[in-house]
Amino acid sequence: MKSVRSCIGTLVVLVLFRVGEIAEACSCSPVHPQQAFCNADVVIRAKVVGKKEVDSGNDIYGNPIKRIQYEIKQIKMFKGPDRHIDVIFTAPTSAVCGVTNLDTNGKKEYLISGKAEANGKMHVTLCDLIMPWESMSATQKKSLSQRYQMGCDCKITRCATFPCEISAPVECLWTDWVTEKIIHGRQSDHYACIKRGDGSCAWYRGVAPPKKEFLDVEDP
Repeated sequence: MKSVRSCIGTLVVLVLFRVGEIAEACSCSPVHPQQAFCNADVVIRAKVVGKKEVDSGNDIYGNPIKRIQYEIKQIKMFKGPDRHIDVIFTAPTSAVCGVTNLDTNGKKEYLISGKAEANGKMHVTLCDLIMPWESMSATQKKSLSQRYQMGCDCKITRCATFPCEISAPVECLWTDWVTEKIIHGRQSDHYACIKRGDGSCAWYRGVAPPKKEFLDVEDP
């Protein structure tokens, strides 16, 4: 009987440990690059030149809080404070949404988006838009300078299964998943959701800045 109780106790501990692991897993909802841009406080193009683990205060029990600090060389700021950013911070493991796999040899350029903390430091997570600059489409790169910002009053609604529809004129329906079975398809790579002159929003793809009364998915 004693051994049975011991086995049950061990099983409970293992189950609770596993539940703790699941609770700590990082989970992010897919977002269109424009949404990620609009949600971010800071969006920059940069190279990563260094990485180290640092203390960032203490938790309520007095234990040190660890974070990863990346040293960066900022190339261009698309959104954010009027100052140069030299370092970014993230959680120490991917289980708590830390970004742990950036190349630090200073050769690879990244688009990095994140939040500005109260102390002015930039914090990034796996849920932010962080991608190699070379993997971005020409439209995405161009949209960072103006087009995405023009659509921040619009709402991009992700379609997970058909049928799906918008519920308001300010929405654009993001259908990459149901039409191409990938999150980042044509709409993600080549379109921005822009507000038109009548207050409604529509997908836009074009080289020139959109006219006030452009058609949906216009491509001049």
